[in-house]
Amino acid sequence: MRRVRPGAAASRGALTSVAAGDTYEEPQDLPRLWHVTLSVCGAEVPLTELRRGLEQLAHDHPFLLTSRYACDHAEIRYWEEARDLHDAAAVALRLWGEHRQTAGLPAWEIVGLEVIDRATYHQRIAEGYGPPPATPVGIHPF
Repeated sequence: MRRVRPGAAASRGALTSVAAGDTYEEPQDLPRLWHVTLSVCGAEVPLTELRRGLEQLAHDHPFLLTSRYACDHAEIRYWEEARDLHDAAAVALRLWGEHRQTAGLPAWEIVGLEVIDRATYHQRIAEGYGPPPATPVGIHPF
């Protein structure tokens, strides 16, 4: 149990009163959802090894929605929770390299990255632009 002296300032997360008619604005530093599409390519590898690596990546990175692959390239789509676009992009740019050894992924380079906020993703889908929603979820050949 945490005790606060009367008159002492409460720490982050404390309740605050709001007068009737006032509006509440979300703090800007809270995490948001970002839709990430990461494209990689490189020298040809056996499809069974690549699929096994992508399946391990999906296991290691539980927010992975879908992966499409061929013997010399792959596309990974997933949702990332981050404070802003810069943080989401930084995580995405490290994803392949950080999981390469543990997931057994090929030494391919990142050749494309798209990071969009949730509202933009849903707006594109509603307007018929961009790829369809990531269904079926999973790992599929191109």
